Amino acid sequence: MKYGHFDDAKREYVITNPKTPYPWINYLGNEDFFSLTSNTGGGYTFYKDAKFRRLTRYRYNNVPTDDGGKYFYIKDEDTVWSPGWKPVKTELDSYECRHGMSYTKFKGSKNGVQAKVLQFIPLGFWGEIQKVSIKNTSSKIKKLKLFSFVEWCLWNAEDDMTNFQRNFSTGEVEVEDSVIYHKTEFKERRNHYAFFAVNSSINGFDTDRESFLGLYNGFDTPDVVADGKPKNTIAHGWSPVASHYIEVELHPGQEKDYIFMLGYVEVDENNKWESKSIINKKPAKEMIEKFNTVEKVAIAFNELRVYWDHLLGKINITSSDEKLDRMVNIWNQYQCMVTFNMSRSASFFESGIGRGMGFRDSNQDLIGFVHQIPERARERIVDIASTQFEDGSCYHQYQPLTKKGNAILGGNFNDDPLWLILSTTEYIKETGDFSLLDELVPFDNDTSRAKPHFDHLKASFYHVVNNLGPHQLPLIGRADWNDCLNLNCFSKDPNESFQTTGNKKDGQAESLMIAGLFVVYGKEYIDLCKQIGKNSEAVEAQNHVNNMIEAVKKFGWDGDWFLRAYDYFGKKVGSNENEEGKIFIESQGWCGMAEIGIEEGFVEKSLNAVDKHLNCDYGIVLNSPAFSKYYIEYGEISTYPAGYKENGGIFCHNNPWIMIAETKIGRGDKAFEYYSKIAPSYLEDISELHKVEPYVYCQMIAGKEAFKPGEAKNSWLSGTASWNFYAITQYILGIKPSYKGLEINPCIPSNWKGFKMVRKFRGATYNIEILNPENVSKGVKNVWVNGLKTNSNIVPILEKNIEHFIKVELGK
Repeated sequence: MKYGHFDDAKREYVITNPKTPYPWINYLGNEDFFSLTSNTGGGYTFYKDAKFRRLTRYRYNNVPTDDGGKYFYIKDEDTVWSPGWKPVKTELDSYECRHGMSYTKFKGSKNGVQAKVLQFIPLGFWGEIQKVSIKNTSSKIKKLKLFSFVEWCLWNAEDDMTNFQRNFSTGEVEVEDSVIYHKTEFKERRNHYAFFAVNSSINGFDTDRESFLGLYNGFDTPDVVADGKPKNTIAHGWSPVASHYIEVELHPGQEKDYIFMLGYVEVDENNKWESKSIINKKPAKEMIEKFNTVEKVAIAFNELRVYWDHLLGKINITSSDEKLDRMVNIWNQYQCMVTFNMSRSASFFESGIGRGMGFRDSNQDLIGFVHQIPERARERIVDIASTQFEDGSCYHQYQPLTKKGNAILGGNFNDDPLWLILSTTEYIKETGDFSLLDELVPFDNDTSRAKPHFDHLKASFYHVVNNLGPHQLPLIGRADWNDCLNLNCFSKDPNESFQTTGNKKDGQAESLMIAGLFVVYGKEYIDLCKQIGKNSEAVEAQNHVNNMIEAVKKFGWDGDWFLRAYDYFGKKVGSNENEEGKIFIESQGWCGMAEIGIEEGFVEKSLNAVDKHLNCDYGIVLNSPAFSKYYIEYGEISTYPAGYKENGGIFCHNNPWIMIAETKIGRGDKAFEYYSKIAPSYLEDISELHKVEPYVYCQMIAGKEAFKPGEAKNSWLSGTASWNFYAITQYILGIKPSYKGLEINPCIPSNWKGFKMVRKFRGATYNIEILNPENVSKGVKNVWVNGLKTNSNIVPILEKNIEHFIKVELGK
């Protein structure tokens, strides 16, 4: 069942039924200021950090779901309704929500009145615009009452949900003209406030939540709206809100526009006050002035469109499959950018208070957006590396506001350091900017301990070399990529965190996943060393990589697939000898990508085992059989019901590793089968089962042993976005940046006749046409560059600022 449709020409997903199986959301904002908005107007807004600078309140785990947002109420005689359906939930005559690139549009109608809301955040601006347009489509005069509504948060969102004895006594506001200012805690330690404005005179307002709603009412039935008149309340303590009241008279066919702005202001510490207890409103008024007319808003909205034209113009494909084209050209790239901004911090599954920016997460996310904004990718790499220690270890997370490591969580996730090699080499291949390697980057954010960035990569590589276990395989530490495989935890207390508890200091548990990861990025490290003339370092590193390959062959091969790990006791994990969890996806992906034992047939055998034991209708499950009991020596992974999350769920982040491994042995049909099983646009017809948005990837789809296979959770913020984009563009479509140019080596379904890609690379535009006359999956037979035949499938770096034409013929 569908709840809407794609509008590819406008880059929008159009929702026509507000009762989606789960709230379908969008993100507004691109740099410092962000909003989440659902298809019915729910969500919240924050500056940089959803924990410490949240402007509006949002309630997770609420019943009904998705309560709280930026709402508008229209009272037309005795009928009250909202353009986005919620919160009132009055049946509308028509409803439409269009989620676009950093904007959302609502259009609803009821009893001869049409209301449209455009929500977006102008580029580089610390405020959200809501343009409300109300039109009388009837044949009689309409006298309407319009109420706006937001509920302020007390800035620290975690404290807001816990410290009620304080927070119920701190709320403070000011109202001046048509602007409601939220200044809670401003007189103490804050130099920032928020405001909610409208570019019209108002007929009243409210700022006290209890007065506006009524103590026992929900957002759907506010007292003030039901009564049709404001109370002009000023909040003192309790819970402050902001609501404007506007009386609207419309003749038949007449339309009026109102520009609402939800903004954030920081003032100089010595310039906080206009007068005693009156905040300095000058910066807010300057912000309001920038977008106080429809014309100014239209210009800003067009600038946002042009911005996304530029970002999405770097890679564009044309194939015979519209679902593939919309994923590659629009939604996958868009999700990569959102995930870059948010990491795993703020979604409808992540509250924004418990997690900062992940070390491993942020490095991986970079491969999905480096082609769009390389300058910000470089900045992100430096931020990440600055939280590393001299021995190569690092904080597992850091906070976006301070960019410092999260000491509460700490480190010792032993895969973390290697991902820095991935992000750095991908950045340099995309840009040719080797100067990053010479930039002085602090260790543990201490500038007195700064060293060239290359030293951070070397520390990352040797962190594995210096932390090997009894089989000369990498020690896992607290966990590797799979945070829920906690082989050194042994937790019996339900109040403990698996990731931060236990961690036996003498733990000798080893990870085959890290072993494969080390070989893949060890080779990248070696190649980089050669590129910059560090040949002796390359030779030494090659010896370590060779040793790891031999250790995997000797101790990591189980006969038909690669082991997953050795546990604390030295017993095999992910072996046919195990009762449950006989085979895991991660080690098959990484050892396959590393091509360990490819000559001996190990890679092909392991991928055949994946197809036999892990593949199902909705993707590749993480392990099989799923665990049916708690294994204390394995940790959190065995706590989930069978088929969910890490216990036999389809963890979409790691499916692309198998896709890439399949391309290594030339099986394009299988690689694309796996791709299309989890790509959102291919799942639109089963939205009632899949539940989450049909335009973005999710973290997890319930696996074959689950109660409801195919049901998805945890959408939007996931390494799934970057890895699927990386797999489809660089390995299946096979257009891959290298130090010397664009390497072209597709591995496609054999029935494809070809495809086209426009790829902007290092200042030039490459128009690439792939032809497949012999219906092969892999094999470059002929290459022409600007009409001249060449004997290499690496197209060199070509002249900037002009278009170049590359034709590639596949064949045997």
